[in-house]
Amino acid sequence: MPSLQPQNSDTMPRTATPPPADGTQAVHRAASILRAIAQAGAEGDSLAGIAQRLALPRSTVHRFLGCLLDERLVERADGRHYRMGPLIHEFGLTPAASSQDVRRWRHVVEAVAARTGVTSYLMRRSGTEAVCLLKVDGSSVVRFVPVDVGQRRLLGVGAGATALLAALEPARAEDMIRAVAPGLERYPRLNAEALRAAVALARRGGFAISQGTVVHDGFGMGRALPSAEGTPHLALSIAAHATMVTESRIAAWKKVMVEEVQALGGGRGADGGR
Repeated sequence: MPSLQPQNSDTMPRTATPPPADGTQAVHRAASILRAIAQAGAEGDSLAGIAQRLALPRSTVHRFLGCLLDERLVERADGRHYRMGPLIHEFGLTPAASSQDVRRWRHVVEAVAARTGVTSYLMRRSGTEAVCLLKVDGSSVVRFVPVDVGQRRLLGVGAGATALLAALEPARAEDMIRAVAPGLERYPRLNAEALRAAVALARRGGFAISQGTVVHDGFGMGRALPSAEGTPHLALSIAAHATMVTESRIAAWKKVMVEEVQALGGGRGADGGR
């Protein structure tokens, strides 16, 4: 089956606040490099690409990559690209909150994919980003995959990430929008005002919609999931090619998503950020 992939990748939001001058600066930079590689997905990114994402000198990035390679936190995907290393995977085997989230919601994501026929996702808020915890392919002829497991998106980029942004308290959501705004430069149809409009729409209707703003000919719809802790940190979302989308299908997809969440006993609590 043909697979349509995104034409753009996220860039880290830049901040005007300089990193600490003490030894913790190295930790912050190493973490930012790992985050940039994770954003690039399974294929990884080049030295030049990572340096451009982070607005750092190539020599600095090269030096840090050497240390990360030595520690197996990064590996070479080919002669030019770097990707997450085996030690990252090994760390991930340790039980964590995200693995519990996947266990709880896996059946819902699978059921939504089966009933809608489109790719379904479980996304988790992580700082100023959303990370894909789970992806289940649908049965449609054109497999539409704008994001893969482990890939990260800035909050507001894509339906699931927008649902998570809308679920925040208004003041915090506004802080997040300001923080990610510099990273939206790769998306001609996205800016701070567009994010504010998308958040307002999600709060009114309970669903975040992303239509052609991230991936050309792409449609996404997301809904924040209830959380016993208060503010939702997870979102259920779907992605489909624009040729599949009609008003009646959107209504049917919304119904499926609501029904499957309620079937798990998650019908109360936070509702799509409202």
